[in-house]
Amino acid sequence: MSELKIFFNGAMVPATEARVSVFDHGFLYGDGIFEGIRAYEGRVFKLEEHLDRLFDSAKSILLDIPYTREELAEAVCATVRENGLTDAYIRLVVSRGPGDLGLDPTKCSHPSVIIIADRISLYPEELYQRGLELAAVSTRRPATDVLNPSIKSLNYLNNILAKIEANLRGLPEVVLLNHQGYVVEGTGDNIFIVRQGALITPPTYAGILNGITRQVVIALAREMGITCREENITLHDLYTADECFLTGTAAEVIPAVMCDGRVIGTGRVGPITAKVLTAFREYSRSSGVPVYDTDVATA
Repeated sequence: MSELKIFFNGAMVPATEARVSVFDHGFLYGDGIFEGIRAYEGRVFKLEEHLDRLFDSAKSILLDIPYTREELAEAVCATVRENGLTDAYIRLVVSRGPGDLGLDPTKCSHPSVIIIADRISLYPEELYQRGLELAAVSTRRPATDVLNPSIKSLNYLNNILAKIEANLRGLPEVVLLNHQGYVVEGTGDNIFIVRQGALITPPTYAGILNGITRQVVIALAREMGITCREENITLHDLYTADECFLTGTAAEVIPAVMCDGRVIGTGRVGPITAKVLTAFREYSRSSGVPVYDTDVATA
């Protein structure tokens, strides 16, 4: 298999030659932003929405991205093409760039832009058939007035601490609560529960990232006539739900059937979860910006 090619500050380079400076503030302080994007069957899924979020994150932290939206869209597609992929996970990273050992971002004059396109399988297919086991962990999501979750930053230590707890418990995913004790999300996934035929998911003000997959699922559910509400969720609500599933770019839509030893619903993948998963897979694989179209920048 040939070596992956990485988009690195305007050039396609072999992965082994893509080197970030030790003085890059993305490395030193997590000062930067990123997007995780998927390509299905030769199309980049929700590219415009991901770029919207990237540029919003950049504006919030006063980070100037040295490319236009159109240039980044073409660079994303070109990276997928360069690696001969039709199905891919794409990581688009913009760091503050090299500076000095101080915190001052104004000392970083040239942001680093990196795009990686590779394959990913976050969970084995069997878990989509039988569902995840979850547990609530002690790690809390920061309050929105401490760190706004809408900024998709490179500093993922909060998520990593929760993932460490998941690993110690031998679980693939866990549930984080906010400072008020409400369920917010997983280490990298949004959470939905089903109660009396309706989908319920935590609101953005609870301290969640408004995931692209989350937004798609809400829209698809409403198109199918399924009521969808954004409400605060307690652990009791999760334990006693009829169904539960998680959503994310890498995870897509994955069922959860147990939390903290409590069986959720019947302990099997529920009918609404199955319906949403099928609808998402059909939709994601039939829409998006074509990778192998020469006019992708205006697609």
